[in-house]
Amino acid sequence: MMTKITVLTALTAAILVGCTVGPNYKAPEFTPPDHFAAAPTTQPAASVAWWTLFNDATLNQVIAQARRANLDLKAAEARVREARAQRGVVASQYYPEVNGVANYTRQRNSKGLATGNIPGIPLEQDLFAAGFDASWEIDVFGGTRRAVEAADADIQSAIADRNDVLLSLFGDIARNYMDLRGAQRQIHIADENAKSQTQTLDLTRAKVRAGLANDLDVARQEAQVASTLAQIPSLQTRAAADIHALAVLTGQTPESLDQLLGPPADLPQAPPSVPVGIPSDLLRRRPDVRRAERNLAAATARIGVATADLYPKFNITGQLGYEANKFSNWTNASSLFWNIVPGVSVPLFNAGRLKSNVAVERARTDQAVANYEKTVLTSLEEVEDALMAYQKEFIRRQELANAVAANQRSVALSQQLYQQGLRDFLNVLDAQRELYASQDALALSDTQVSANAVALFKALGGGWEVPEQQVATAK
Repeated sequence: MMTKITVLTALTAAILVGCTVGPNYKAPEFTPPDHFAAAPTTQPAASVAWWTLFNDATLNQVIAQARRANLDLKAAEARVREARAQRGVVASQYYPEVNGVANYTRQRNSKGLATGNIPGIPLEQDLFAAGFDASWEIDVFGGTRRAVEAADADIQSAIADRNDVLLSLFGDIARNYMDLRGAQRQIHIADENAKSQTQTLDLTRAKVRAGLANDLDVARQEAQVASTLAQIPSLQTRAAADIHALAVLTGQTPESLDQLLGPPADLPQAPPSVPVGIPSDLLRRRPDVRRAERNLAAATARIGVATADLYPKFNITGQLGYEANKFSNWTNASSLFWNIVPGVSVPLFNAGRLKSNVAVERARTDQAVANYEKTVLTSLEEVEDALMAYQKEFIRRQELANAVAANQRSVALSQQLYQQGLRDFLNVLDAQRELYASQDALALSDTQVSANAVALFKALGGGWEVPEQQVATAK
């Protein structure tokens, strides 16, 4: 009998080296342009923690805290663990399934049956049994191998998804932080303009008392002051919303960062230039591109899983154990029993279900190909758009700075001429209004430049690869 088992084992080993059906995966070929249209030079892309280029310790602190406690990130990391565990479930199909069983039966035979009247056989019997049940489906055509291949790709896709969450997290924190500091700067500008306008109002009231101006000038300046002060509450609301959003991104209640972020601070200045590298870098750096490629690999492998169902399935089942009527004889050699049952099942008729499953997986793979190509093109588009926005906002900001300088001179001259009685009060009002508008526009542009730099770093796909300890110690 052992010879038969040896032969069966050898036969099983031979079967295990069978073919693997379905297409072998090949990464899609994509030839990106040599350089970005908005950046003809090809300096290597920055590989540091890009947020440190803004030289803001508070921003670094908030990002480090979010890296430890952000809830979206925790969920993404749990999905990675899920994918790894699922791979273990799939890979277990390589091996036999063995179950230990034990039972005790007390049985009384019926006297009304022939078996109940056999001399020497008692009507009541005990049955003690214990042993193992085993079953094994042999992966002849590679269905399990393809399923494991798909599970491996799913793990890598989940890791890429986790990295994409990191990239989005760092970008969202930086964007909200820039908006917060920009709103605080706008509040300061509105407050300073209101103070300057109030001084002009006091001067106008003094001139009215001296008979050198009229109440219309006072009313106009009062309206100017009130209009400027009216901008502050909405800016304060915006700043509070940014603080609350940052707190939630760090896994805390909305008010948790009030003390840290509430006091006004300077808006971090964007670096004068951002090295963007070459378009082919995006295929390596951007997590969403990597995720789309791994999803395509998984979909390709699942064609093989579905194809394997078209072929016969080979399996072996067996039992080994002890069985006896008396407990004292339970584990005797004479009580040993076993059986081995090789089997095969061949799909004969299923109304086209199995072939349709293959067609389903092929269609899903075609979808994954299209999604991959779209993701790559979208990544190129996002970088080009971010580069253009970053560069053009720098130019706009410079022109706004020139406008602020000119309006400051205009206000000083109009006030001087008004005090000398050489110009009417309307010139002062117009100059003050234009100065405040240009200063507010410059603050918005400064905020937008920094926000556009964040968008560019995010489009380039950097930052997620920075180790957690480096995030925590960024200065």
